[in-house]
Amino acid sequence: MRVCLASTSPARLMLLRQAGIEPSTRAPEVDEEAVVAALEAAEGRTLPPDEHVLLLARRKAADVVVALTRDEPDFDGIVIGGDSMFAFDGEVLGKPLLPAVAAERWERMRGGTGILHSGHSVFRVRPGASPREAHAVAEAAVTFADDISADEIAAYVATGEPLQVAGAFTVDSLGGAFITRVEGDPSTVVGMSLSTLRRLVRELDVAWTDLWTSAGAS
Repeated sequence: MRVCLASTSPARLMLLRQAGIEPSTRAPEVDEEAVVAALEAAEGRTLPPDEHVLLLARRKAADVVVALTRDEPDFDGIVIGGDSMFAFDGEVLGKPLLPAVAAERWERMRGGTGILHSGHSVFRVRPGASPREAHAVAEAAVTFADDISADEIAAYVATGEPLQVAGAFTVDSLGGAFITRVEGDPSTVVGMSLSTLRRLVRELDVAWTDLWTSAGAS
């Protein structure tokens, strides 16, 4: 059973590999800001985080399904799309990009709890058949240590790790030492909930273990 990850995220790729799955990867060609803005304008409202991540996960996966159908008509397997957002004190925190922004966020988050929203979209693709799809959102509550010093924040920001990740933190690398509790599937915070993916795959009549590579399953 072939697996294509509709993402170039190193964290999502690593997560699937650790779960025994060796996917191909394909970058979706989706203007995320335009997609969200168009729907919000049409409906006259701001999308809450759960709807936001589900919309983008579906669009990313669907875009790759179209490309695979065009370029690899014999593709028989599943396509996985994902998107994540972190909300803290009612505010959605995307990638900080700048060191000063990352540092300010860590000062605010110290001792607090935020919610990581992760959208999942899975398509079952096979030659000569219409794609079937299943979607879900997973959430995990992340609590940060209350004794993180200013020097620790400065040192962490200086590594560059928090600049390119939603919420300005990771749980599976340097940032993990500053997180005291995760409530929910821990893999959600890495980029995708493996338990949610398994459920969606099963909804599409595919056994999760059929996705394992020989190396991963040995």
